[in-house]
Amino acid sequence: MDFFKIYQDLFQYMKEGRLNRWLDNLIPQLEQRLLDNPHGDLARWQEALGQLPAIKADQVALNTPAITASTADKLSVADQAQLKSALMALSPWRKGPFELFDTYINTEWHSDWKWDRVVPHISSLKNRVVLDVGCGSGYHCWRMLGEGAERVIGIDPNYLFLTQFEAIKKYCGPQSPIHLLPVKMEEVPANLEAFDTTFSMGILYHRRSPIDHLIELKSTLRKGGELVLETLVIEGDDDQCLMPDERYAMMRNVWFIPSCEMLTLWLKRAGFNDIKLVDLNKTTTEEQRGTEWMTYQSLDSFLDPEDTSKTIEGYPAPLRATFVATK
Repeated sequence: MDFFKIYQDLFQYMKEGRLNRWLDNLIPQLEQRLLDNPHGDLARWQEALGQLPAIKADQVALNTPAITASTADKLSVADQAQLKSALMALSPWRKGPFELFDTYINTEWHSDWKWDRVVPHISSLKNRVVLDVGCGSGYHCWRMLGEGAERVIGIDPNYLFLTQFEAIKKYCGPQSPIHLLPVKMEEVPANLEAFDTTFSMGILYHRRSPIDHLIELKSTLRKGGELVLETLVIEGDDDQCLMPDERYAMMRNVWFIPSCEMLTLWLKRAGFNDIKLVDLNKTTTEEQRGTEWMTYQSLDSFLDPEDTSKTIEGYPAPLRATFVATK
């Protein structure tokens, strides 16, 4: 992957502005990730990316449930088949949906439902510089751009997500000010203080030290910047937090699931102000499910078949909260 080509615009933007301090670390990180030590499947995924047909979109829609690229001209049968085949080779698709011409990528998650719950409660993203931590394939990044963000940077170390993102960007805006960097949160320079809004959605419970994660998020924000935090929670008071024994909903890497009251306290201790719980939502098997584009086990396999209010391990079923706070 020629990252000097795909990130050229970003490098220039960072060089000229408040993200300059990140650039010195970022280029060696990308060299190490994409050139020196790439994922074993990266070549196969890049081959699929190269198989995408050369189609120019006449229209792109970012404020619709599916991120959409369309053209007035009907695709040939051969182009349509080639498009779907190449995109299928990038499965599993977890966050979306996307619609590229006549191919609808029906992802595991209805990520549009989460966005619809979040966006009414956040500050306008117009002209803001935005960071999306753990962005997956970048669905929410496109929605952020659709809300008028000046620049959106998503970070996620997963190489498949990067390839999926580049497939979408090929048709939805190769020159758009939106980027996915295959780096981890802890590799972002401390005290960067460069972003107007930072999102962390579906990440906190994967962190061994959740308060350190909150402090890392705060350090990305300028003074007065806004954090949008979405995570698993449990019901209870400010003394309650679940630490699963080995697995939660069949996920190994779940460490701490606090009550909303405890999470409020964590945010206070991390130094945030104006902390608001803006949404509380139980995840359903309509929002997260297996599809043609994600054929592995999904939420219905992770819940107790006799009592869907519990996970297969007997813990409370997924309940998600969204908090908004300021630095």
